Amino acid sequence: MKNLSLLLIVLILGLVPNKKLAAQKQAPDTVYTGIYVTSIHDIDFKQNEYNVNLWLWLTYKNRDFNFLDYLEVPLAKTFTKSFSNVDSSEGKYYVLMKLQCTMKDSWRINNFPFDRQTLRFSIENSQYDSKSLVFVPDTLGKHFDPRFTLRGWTIDSFNVMAGTKAYETTFGDPELKKPHVEYSSFRARISISRDATELFWKMFLGMYVSFLISYICFYIHADNIDSRFGLSVGSLFAAIGNKYIIDSSLPDASTFTLVDWLHGITLFFIFVVITASTYSLKLVKQNKLEQANRFDFWTAQTMLAIYLLLNIFLIYRAKH
Repeated sequence: MKNLSLLLIVLILGLVPNKKLAAQKQAPDTVYTGIYVTSIHDIDFKQNEYNVNLWLWLTYKNRDFNFLDYLEVPLAKTFTKSFSNVDSSEGKYYVLMKLQCTMKDSWRINNFPFDRQTLRFSIENSQYDSKSLVFVPDTLGKHFDPRFTLRGWTIDSFNVMAGTKAYETTFGDPELKKPHVEYSSFRARISISRDATELFWKMFLGMYVSFLISYICFYIHADNIDSRFGLSVGSLFAAIGNKYIIDSSLPDASTFTLVDWLHGITLFFIFVVITASTYSLKLVKQNKLEQANRFDFWTAQTMLAIYLLLNIFLIYRAKH
């Protein structure tokens, strides 16, 4: 009888922690989520933002999630719900809403205008962390309207996924012992690229014309110093002006971009023209006219070949 009592006590003590463990390991509720983008517009490189209109739908069982009030779009500068509908039939909640968002993002401009960008969109529930709620993407069908065109861009891929966002803070919750909270997130990544050949010439034609004007100096007689220096200095200011015009439409960058490289080598070669003209004038003053003409000819051909090769290399690297 004593053995039987001891056995019952052991079983009871063993079941209590198991029940607690099972409660702790209770699976979070699932929210099936999908989006359908109707338009992307007003891509602003200077302000690092773009606008997107989309439909968002969510299906879940826990009524407390209340996405109409607790929806969070972390990357959005602003967002508005122009339409929303909730259907609570069959023991589930189905929420459909139309969102208009101004999204903040960081652009990669190293290869501008032959750049490829990734537009990011994500949502979270501001009240329930990943222990209570997890997103599962609805991957059935398309995620954007194939009839809308993003002017000047091509949509290469559109991927939806679920993930976890960690916040190293307690958000002021006294029950949390360490500053670390994780929230489930639904994410969309849109990869876009553009064939910018026409845009490239529109932006850099002035720079190339200024270089060619300075290059003409080699075919002006070496003792005509006023014409040669006047053209070279004018070309120098024209190239600098062209760079400032392009930079005014781009965000600041801490690294050398394609725009910086092309303008940099153009300014350097205009400086080479001025230096070569100075040396030619010196030869003329020493009555070495034939040597000055020969120097101008070979310097012109060598400089033009190097300039073209550098441009071809930089543009090819940016495009590929």
